[in-house]
Amino acid sequence: MGHSAAVWDIRAASHEVGTDHWNGIVQMVLRNPQGASAKVSLLGGQVMSWKNEQGEELLFTSSKAMFRPPRWMQGGIAICFPQFANCGSLDQQGFAKNKMWAVDESPPHIHPNDPHGKSFVDLILKPSAEDLKCWPHSFEFRLRVSLGIDGSLRLTSRIRNTDVKPFTFSFAYHTYLSVSDISEVRIEGLETLDYLDNLCQRERCTEQGDALTFESEVDRTYLSCPNPNAIAVIDHGKKRTFVLRKEGLPDIVVWNPWEKKSKAMMDFGDEEYKEMVCVDGAVIEKPITLRSGDDWTGRLKLSVVPSSFCSDHL
Repeated sequence: MGHSAAVWDIRAASHEVGTDHWNGIVQMVLRNPQGASAKVSLLGGQVMSWKNEQGEELLFTSSKAMFRPPRWMQGGIAICFPQFANCGSLDQQGFAKNKMWAVDESPPHIHPNDPHGKSFVDLILKPSAEDLKCWPHSFEFRLRVSLGIDGSLRLTSRIRNTDVKPFTFSFAYHTYLSVSDISEVRIEGLETLDYLDNLCQRERCTEQGDALTFESEVDRTYLSCPNPNAIAVIDHGKKRTFVLRKEGLPDIVVWNPWEKKSKAMMDFGDEEYKEMVCVDGAVIEKPITLRSGDDWTGRLKLSVVPSSFCSDHL
């Protein structure tokens, strides 16, 4: 693991926004008055950490994860753009996760309903000459990561086509949630949805159960999940529930590699599949096409509630 040193800048009373260097990479550190925190790396715009007010880490990161430019780290929340997984000609998950982002000093007003009483950071990514060789489209990608007064984590991505011709992309917030034991986890809010089973050559199926549980490897893309619906990831072992809400992200990817695949990955522990589940807000089945000058926005909100809640109450 790397070494860090933090420098703090108090933006507002009891709300801290600072910097932290880890393995030579700048991370932006957000804290709220109750002690919750988040860290966002300039490499990839990746959320590296999200902790509750008790200091408990809510995101999973593999103990074998390698975080050295230009490689992203297996864990946290990675930005997948302009391609998700291997759904295209680029490297898996696209190139945004491997690029150095900059702090956006003059961000646009992103959302009229953005709540006050939070700390946030705005990042921006523009293509380099190298990027344009492999994906010949000019764009501006603005990312806001904010930590609410209630400890919730919000990510807002705004992608603008600055080219003279249209381009098409897929997208995902590749989100690794930390759980007690995958056998103790159930996911509600996906019932009756169609999904692509990525373990069976993307065969289209329909979710028949009232909740998704885990007994083997799972790699599914749930399609056209209504935006107002909450996805509840219920962890019986830790007696808590992750609640995911999204806008502009019609699809949900659920992934757990299970034992065999975990042992085959160099940057993943053999038994770590028990400690995580990926639940990603995404745009996959119907990629976004932007004309010149147009933009697209995708939002994800993550919060944690007691496990006595279920999707019917959210």
